[in-house]
Amino acid sequence: MESPPGNLTALSDSDNGSSVCYPVGDLSTGADAEAEALRRLSNNLASLFDSADLAPFADAFLVVENDADDPPKEFGVHRCLLSARSPFFRDVFSKKDESLVRIEVRELVPGFRIGYESLGAVLVYLYSGKVGVLPKGVCVCVDPECSHVGCRPVVDFMVEALFASFVFQVSELVNLFQRHLFDVLDKVAADDMLVVLSAVNSCDKLCDKLLAKCIEIIVKSDLDVVTLEKALPAELVKQITDSRISLGLFKPESLDYPNKHVKRIHRALDSDDIELVQMLLKEGHATLDDAYALHYAVAHCDFKITKELLEIGLANINHKDIRGYTVLHIAAMRKEPQILVSLLTKGAQPSDLTSDGRTALQISQRLTRFMDYTRVTEKGKASHKGRLCVEILELAERREPLLGEASVSLAMASDDLRIKLLYLENRVALARMLFPREAKVAMEIAQVDGTLEFTLGSSADFRVGNQRTAVDLNDTPFEIKEEHLARMQALTKTVALGKRFFPRCSEVLNKIMDDEVSELYISHDTTEERKRRYVELQDILKKAFSEDKEEFDKSGMSSSSSSSMGIRTKIARR
Repeated sequence: MESPPGNLTALSDSDNGSSVCYPVGDLSTGADAEAEALRRLSNNLASLFDSADLAPFADAFLVVENDADDPPKEFGVHRCLLSARSPFFRDVFSKKDESLVRIEVRELVPGFRIGYESLGAVLVYLYSGKVGVLPKGVCVCVDPECSHVGCRPVVDFMVEALFASFVFQVSELVNLFQRHLFDVLDKVAADDMLVVLSAVNSCDKLCDKLLAKCIEIIVKSDLDVVTLEKALPAELVKQITDSRISLGLFKPESLDYPNKHVKRIHRALDSDDIELVQMLLKEGHATLDDAYALHYAVAHCDFKITKELLEIGLANINHKDIRGYTVLHIAAMRKEPQILVSLLTKGAQPSDLTSDGRTALQISQRLTRFMDYTRVTEKGKASHKGRLCVEILELAERREPLLGEASVSLAMASDDLRIKLLYLENRVALARMLFPREAKVAMEIAQVDGTLEFTLGSSADFRVGNQRTAVDLNDTPFEIKEEHLARMQALTKTVALGKRFFPRCSEVLNKIMDDEVSELYISHDTTEERKRRYVELQDILKKAFSEDKEEFDKSGMSSSSSSSMGIRTKIARR
């Protein structure tokens, strides 16, 4: 991956009514004393905000939920200064009596997510009166061919900063971000334009020009009515639709979409009622492809519904909607790894292009911030969704589709099956500890949760309601049953998915698991001594795995190499 470009666009001021000043170098010789004093004051106030040495003087904290992948972050601020600069903060802090105040930003700006970097840019301006260049890594996407002028990271940063400025009643900053967005709108993708329109529509009359321009662009775009209805208020959808009708912009294929039969299927999907969907299909008025049902589920429903639709097997996995998008393109925009992997395993083609020539990988790259893609994730903590999606699609473009489902034969010897189950259970359990998000993706697609869980203990529980049964692998004799095969099939598929779509994670697990358990396998003609050795090694592996789990839990997931050595040493001692 290339480094982010250094020529990031700087914000500029062209409004004579704005009071924004910008970072400059040393004042030229002969600069008046008043300008020098203002510069020093700005720098001193800025240091009050971003200096670690001055952090103890903060008397309030603004807590930001960055996103689902990151823990909350906070800014230490000064109530007196923010109250002087913002009528909004003056009102907020006047109602707080505590000596030290902690405020969730989501409570200040309900219904709209403000990111950590965007809020930081607004706070820096409130302290210093300065706005600098767009932050590196935050306003740069992963696509190496992108100019980073209107890609999604830039749009998100600008929209969040604009809306925060509006809520905090900093009109000159609203004007600044509005002008910058206005300048890049022609470079913004149609779907990303909905993000801009949703925000500026809530900014009263301050963003009228930007609002009108966004509506004009969306009217002429290929965004379908269903997408508009999901993203925008009803009055805006009507305004856009009326404008399209008056301009004669409706395409023939879109005139009957969605009709009443399609809407009924969509409503059934919204209700998570897959049985109702099947009943509607039997009526014969519309097929899943007619309703673009799989597109709809991928875009707007949870993963469970998408998986159930795929299992029906009546939808063309590579069918294109009226915009020329396949479900894989829609999944790339949704940024859900589970959905991407499930589609790819069912035969979705990563090489298919949208009407404007983009692949699913390129869509995913344009949506992912460079800093999220390149950051190092500690073992045991969830990887960033954007990075996972890009990596999954990169692998999919380089490899053939995953062939078939994992299969297990009833003819397999009992001892062979037992030790393979032991290996698979340990490997998947270790993956859940070290790589929770990747493991969850593979396990959900393989439907592991619906099978019996085999433990290493000496007791067996039984299913009560939704509780899983635990079966002891060391029981003698071990009888092969259908539920054993179902569990083994699900675990085998989980491991196969992990090895294909998350090779870096699988390599770590290989080092811990594969080398140490190879000698555990036995054949039908194995001697009694070999079988006794087999039982001993089972116990060693069980003990080693339990000890390693405790070490991971205590040390915050230590390195994979030390774990591998731990298991190898314990087996060697025997």
